[in-house]
Amino acid sequence: MQKNIFLHQSSCPHTPQQNGVAERKHRHLVDTAQTLLINAHAPFRFWGDAILTTCYLINRMPSSVLGNEIPYSLLFPKDSMYAIPLRVFGSTCFVHDLSPGRDKLSA
Repeated sequence: MQKNIFLHQSSCPHTPQQNGVAERKHRHLVDTAQTLLINAHAPFRFWGDAILTTCYLINRMPSSVLGNEIPYSLLFPKDSMYAIPLRVFGSTCFVHDLSPGRDKLSA
């Protein structure tokens, strides 16, 4: 039986430069989420949804660090890749208003 060994490492407070890998990943997530919001012309109050969407997509894209393997498929080889179908982020939607005096062609 193989044992997993974890090595706990810490860095000094308020020194993000000591945590380069995490800082680069954080920057990648934030930059990609910002790009999603700007291209969708979505308000910045949806930043949480943009971060979640970014993380979902990054985990399903091939990574050069992993030899062009997909991180999600390496972690969960038996699971379906897209349990949630992909959708366009920030697409236009319309509310169906059923109030009196409205017809089916009203905006």
